Amino acid sequence: MSSDDTVLLAQSLIRQSSVSPEDGDCQQIMASYLKGLGFEIEHMPFGPVKNLWATYKGDEPGPLFAFAGHTDVVPTGPVEAWNIPPFEGRVVGDILHGRGAADMKGSLAAMMTAASQFLSKSDSFAGSIGFLITSDEEDMAIDGTIKVIETLINRGEKPDYCLVGEPSSGKVLGDVVRVGRRGSLSGKLTVQGIQGHVAYPDDADNPIHRAGSIIEELNRTHWDNGNEYFPATTFQISNVHAGTGAGNVIPGHLTLEFNLRFSTESTEADLKTRFEAVVASHCTDFDVDWRLSGVPFLTTGGHLIPAVQHAIKSKMHIDTELSTSGGTSDGRFIAPHGIEVVELGPCNATIHKVDEQVSISSLGKLADVYEEILIQLLRPREAVS
Repeated sequence: MSSDDTVLLAQSLIRQSSVSPEDGDCQQIMASYLKGLGFEIEHMPFGPVKNLWATYKGDEPGPLFAFAGHTDVVPTGPVEAWNIPPFEGRVVGDILHGRGAADMKGSLAAMMTAASQFLSKSDSFAGSIGFLITSDEEDMAIDGTIKVIETLINRGEKPDYCLVGEPSSGKVLGDVVRVGRRGSLSGKLTVQGIQGHVAYPDDADNPIHRAGSIIEELNRTHWDNGNEYFPATTFQISNVHAGTGAGNVIPGHLTLEFNLRFSTESTEADLKTRFEAVVASHCTDFDVDWRLSGVPFLTTGGHLIPAVQHAIKSKMHIDTELSTSGGTSDGRFIAPHGIEVVELGPCNATIHKVDEQVSISSLGKLADVYEEILIQLLRPREAVS
């Protein structure tokens, strides 16, 4: 199996305009390919979201290894800003261009060819291979992986290992593998004031002025120290809105949107309590609308991480860094069920950017690394040339 097969599959996926939560025909393309390998195919739609669960059972009992990923992509932005149309999937030299090339249609293609390579060489193996694919990762993430994994567990199909194909690598394929992620707690703070004329401030209550002191204290707050696996919790403001548009009116309220990326040293409840205590020390009339996107998770010990490290060392000849950096991923819905989870994919320098791209050579190597992970975990008994 050559890297050409991986590239052709990646191109077919990139050419689907699957802006989240749309899938286009990506999952149909994947289902057709996997069915040809002998996988059992199950489409699992929830609400408007398409999901795919595909399984191949080995000859002997053993662990269930699941590849996980998403077919949806973020919007392109102005198409005219792209040097090559974002859904063309054009190859120039060693580079495959297009939205989703790195995040994460290239990984999906490598997963499929890795499965093909593994099955073509293995007469028998212990365990099963699964593909858990959603089109709801880049959007709200409420009808995708979270519902599929709950359904699988409820019917006794809990994976033992899960490899998420997020673009984890930095400068070289495999130099970074994510073994966890920070939690993400967002909120919208509304500070109430009293609207009035700017010339009569004694008859009004300016929420912007109150918010200034709140922001200052929140920025000074030390939430925790982090630990050996996670950096300290951080607080960031993303949007502030106030005012009527008139220059002579004190606004009646202010809204402030923020996010806390937190380590395992803090809990959702503790962060909420401390945040609201700060706000309450500066004003009495306020409201916070909270949204938890995911709790922090971490994989340590077990068999998956050593298998991944071995595969990268064997195929890429480098030692990998185990990291919890970056944003959130669907791993946050899988790991809490006691499943070993890692994230391994191509370099992430161009993800979500104009002219997203991935090197062809790295896709071929990624398929080889994925195949070696399968070999390490599923113990194929015989190989045929």
